[in-house]
Amino acid sequence: MAEARLATGLWVAAYLARLGQAHIPAYVVARGDATAGAVLVKCARLNGTADLWAREWDLDSGERIWSQMRAGAEHDVDAAIARQRGFDPDLWVIEIESRDGRTLLDQDGLA
Repeated sequence: MAEARLATGLWVAAYLARLGQAHIPAYVVARGDATAGAVLVKCARLNGTADLWAREWDLDSGERIWSQMRAGAEHDVDAAIARQRGFDPDLWVIEIESRDGRTLLDQDGLA
């Protein structure tokens, strides 16, 4: 049986609401396809560095998981995002501001 997937626009709205409840500032930098666009999450640590997260398939478990694509200087992370947007105009980009790197991506309900 195929896994039901939530439309990306709804997932993004729910994620932003969850971040808001946790008092983690976040906003949409780029809007992608509302139905099936992929999502990148940038976590700006407010010290010139950032982390970039993307969902991918875990071949061992068969599930979609969040994995860190890049970490380092914020301008390098921004360049990686720009490259990805060049390949995929339907890509969503969410930016979080969190000194401790909290994204809530590791919590249930965000897979």
